[in-house]
Amino acid sequence: MSNGFHVAIVGATGAVGAELIQLLEQREFPLRGLKLLASSKSAGQALKFKGEEIPVETLSKDSFKSVDIALFSAGANISKEYAKRAVTAGAIVVDNSSAFRMEPDIPLIVPEINLSDIQKHRGIISNPNCTTIIALMALYPLHANFGVKRVIAASYQAVSGAGAKAIHELSLQSRLFFSGESTAPEVLPHTIAFNVVPQVDVFLDNGYTKEEVKFVNESRKIMHHPTLRASITCVRVPVFRAHSVAVHAEFEQPVSVERARDVLAKSQGLELVDDPSSRKYPMPLLVAGKNNCQVGRIRADSALDNGLALWVCGDQLLKGAALNALQIAEALDK
Repeated sequence: MSNGFHVAIVGATGAVGAELIQLLEQREFPLRGLKLLASSKSAGQALKFKGEEIPVETLSKDSFKSVDIALFSAGANISKEYAKRAVTAGAIVVDNSSAFRMEPDIPLIVPEINLSDIQKHRGIISNPNCTTIIALMALYPLHANFGVKRVIAASYQAVSGAGAKAIHELSLQSRLFFSGESTAPEVLPHTIAFNVVPQVDVFLDNGYTKEEVKFVNESRKIMHHPTLRASITCVRVPVFRAHSVAVHAEFEQPVSVERARDVLAKSQGLELVDDPSSRKYPMPLLVAGKNNCQVGRIRADSALDNGLALWVCGDQLLKGAALNALQIAEALDK
């Protein structure tokens, strides 16, 4: 495939699809052709790519002829219905949904962490959950050096994680708030403007949400660490894009703040922003639109042996979704 790839984006009109199109423009991806796919509601639209208008086609079982790589970002139900059809047609699928992440024979990849797992793919490669990716960008380098055994975390998740309609919902509710009006939430479970909602995804019988369970299970799989003990509370906050995660981690080996900073400062895809005396620390506004995640507020955890507390931020639509998927696709050319 040295002449380039024919790429299809499934869910091209969504928030992640838009980022994938921009990234394909910005990065030197070996692209030979681009097909944009979405539901029938989007048929007839055209999206700009490198100065040209590319029509959006209706996704169907016949959409994947001559496609080399199919980037799926249209939800688990669509992936379950069409991903294996794409593989049968000859494409390699990079799937951004939860459909296949925990299947043992399907790699779950963060390129900076476990890229070698990509060799095990049988046509489908899974992109992890956005919160998992962003947290592990800081946690994994520490694990590789000191051996993490326990993690307690809380996420502060932007509405972009719930898609383009949730972004619009926050914008609309914010405007209406100042005019004394209100509108019933349609995408999120409660009003999100000037509020925080301690629910991301649906609740399970154990009291955790699916999002919270994803973090635990996916972290174990990505880091090849089945005995990791982890618990997280996932919270939706009135931020348009970029997730934040407060991480409290306990390690097998003694770890100092200085050694942790040194490890994190050298980690690929991660920037150390940690100077509290100058009020410098990661924030969603600083990482929105940026490829790298940021880590800061690094300190000895006062409640854990060999523990560290840290604060990680990353753009959910980029490293948390589109960029990670495209990095996987880029690795297929090597």
